[in-house]
Amino acid sequence: MSLIDKLQWRYATKKMDATKKVPQEKVDQILEAIRLTASSSGLQPYEILVVTNQAIREKIKAIAWGQSQITESSHLLVFAAWDNYTTERINQAFDMTESMRNFKSEAGDIYRQKLLSTYPVRGPELNFTHAAKQAYIGLGTALIAAAYEQVDCTPMEGFDPDALDEILQLRKKGLRSVVILPLGYRKADEDWLVNLKKVRRPKESFITLIE
Repeated sequence: MSLIDKLQWRYATKKMDATKKVPQEKVDQILEAIRLTASSSGLQPYEILVVTNQAIREKIKAIAWGQSQITESSHLLVFAAWDNYTTERINQAFDMTESMRNFKSEAGDIYRQKLLSTYPVRGPELNFTHAAKQAYIGLGTALIAAAYEQVDCTPMEGFDPDALDEILQLRKKGLRSVVILPLGYRKADEDWLVNLKKVRRPKESFITLIE
């Protein structure tokens, strides 16, 4: 199957087979794809929590409209964004870049100072919103990577973020939940969506060429 064929195959799975586990190597590939994806200024201002503990997932299900995929999936990914851009976090990101590349540059230092003079003073809510948008870039990559590995998944915003933050103690880590993604395998005979035609806007009304 080509990548496009696999994207045609994927859909927001409504019923997962709790007896089927995603092989760890496939989970690792999906997580690595997220880690390698793009982010603004390379800051990667979010983290991924991989929840397999069934008792914790039952608690999450209770604050997520009772969606069965949360407990029937093999793994539950939680995308949690930084609650703020701080001087320490920005410096850590730039220090890591310089260390791994084994050099410092004037341009890099100028850009570092630009972010330090701009981001921390904007306020935590604006910064969290920006960080959350970066998490969604990771989510998009996760959807494509899961399709490539032929692992089913369902992106979900339908949960109480404050309650999820409390369950996972995210605020203590300077994080806030953004979106969750169950990974697993479809239970086709009980999923009403599995055989329905994929509906997307035609290219003519979706893509505009400006030449």
